[in-house]
Amino acid sequence: MSVATSGLVVNRLLASLPPQSRQRMLKRCEPVELSLGGVLCEAGEPIRYVYFPVRSYISMTAALENTASLEVRLIGNEGMLGVSLALGINTSPLRALVQGAGSALRMPAASFRSELEHSAVLRRGLGRYIYVMLAQLAQTAACACFHVVEARLARCLLMTQDRAHANHFYVTHALLAQMLGVRRSGITDAAGALQRKKLIRYSRGDITVLDRRGLEKASCECYGAATACYQRFLG
Repeated sequence: MSVATSGLVVNRLLASLPPQSRQRMLKRCEPVELSLGGVLCEAGEPIRYVYFPVRSYISMTAALENTASLEVRLIGNEGMLGVSLALGINTSPLRALVQGAGSALRMPAASFRSELEHSAVLRRGLGRYIYVMLAQLAQTAACACFHVVEARLARCLLMTQDRAHANHFYVTHALLAQMLGVRRSGITDAAGALQRKKLIRYSRGDITVLDRRGLEKASCECYGAATACYQRFLG
């Protein structure tokens, strides 16, 4: 039985496909274990494989010349890496770095393109996913401009917890600063505030969510909006 169907955690994008289309996709996938810090593709390079995370999650980062990189997307079991192939683009626009180690399903890019050519259902499903992705990117951009760091950090931790499928996960100050595009001192202040409210416990990169409901209240509305968008179009 595939790792996508044998446990409680599945790749939700594949699971949203009709059974026949889903089985065709699964037959072309192989289960892999992604290692923390592994680079799956570089910006501008050809896409060799697409990945459907199951218990892993992938950080998509962009970099400007002479500046630190910024995370612009976090992909977990709700999505996939390599969706630009559905638009006829064979290169990655961003660097893909494994932020959370764990299982995933991998398919050669050529096999994925073949499935796209023969499956209108898959093309429609990926079209909805791309729409959701664009809507969430726009929400994140607005969030970065108008919301305070503490609320944005709460949103970021909720997103990471969703993809880690656990109350405890590892993420450093430096990576959180990269995810939010702020100084490390800003992360220190915001994480300290969340700790004082007893919403999280944070020590040397080890984060434990103590009060999920409280963290949701501390987050800006962007977390709920992104979740609702996914549920509306992909279920």
